[in-house]
Amino acid sequence: MPFDASTLRYDAAGLLPVIAQDAASGEVLMLAWMNAEAVAKTLASGRVTYWSRSRQAFWVKGETSGHVQTLVELRVDCDRDCLLALVTQEGPACHTNRRSCFYTAVRGGEETEIMAPMG
Repeated sequence: MPFDASTLRYDAAGLLPVIAQDAASGEVLMLAWMNAEAVAKTLASGRVTYWSRSRQAFWVKGETSGHVQTLVELRVDCDRDCLLALVTQEGPACHTNRRSCFYTAVRGGEETEIMAPMG
């Protein structure tokens, strides 16, 4: 059956969360947001395109940083209100220059940095 982005369940702002995961390692890299047009742009170009809530603009991952996310596969969750983007990530995914945005763990009630910036 052909994919129809209009069947996705967007929030009141017309957005849905997207988890980016490294297709090879399974590492969770980041969470961002897409609207229907960002989904379409991502599928058409193979370059992961998000919607920046702070800038109110499209954000092609790596367009300015060079840390490109190339789409391997897009998956839809069972409720159709969240996406999983399996990607090939060049360099860090996080704006803090870390491989993943999830670099802080809560261990024994304390926050612990578990990943240093790259390079």
